[in-house]
Amino acid sequence: MGQSIHIVSAEVVVMTDDRKVLLIKDPNRGWELPGGKVEAGETLRHAAVREVREESGIEAELTKYCGVHQIVSRNICNHIFLGKPIGGTLTTSEESVEVGYFTIEEALEMIAMEHIKHRLAHCLDEQKHPFLLES
Repeated sequence: MGQSIHIVSAEVVVMTDDRKVLLIKDPNRGWELPGGKVEAGETLRHAAVREVREESGIEAELTKYCGVHQIVSRNICNHIFLGKPIGGTLTTSEESVEVGYFTIEEALEMIAMEHIKHRLAHCLDEQKHPFLLES
């Protein structure tokens, strides 16, 4: 058996009280949920909140752990949270050329990558929590 090296990441479905979802537009992948790699010595929760702030300018409070999506072919374990905005201002970054809040229907149309749409749908269906998605 080969050496086991996995990437651990955290992603957040940030939703406003009127059920709009925060999306960022990555310059290469297009529209997606904010998130990224967990750094050495960092908790999942801290990484999730940090990634939202770095990619969108929004301060988020995590409200629920939804589940994990393991992308087997890429050795990625992506942990997904629900959250709500508690401050900050929408701001672009090197990782996000556009940011904004969108209705769930708009978000599902804007996201091109099917696995991200699938994760969003699972997060919004609390009867499926916690979930384990594998692809």
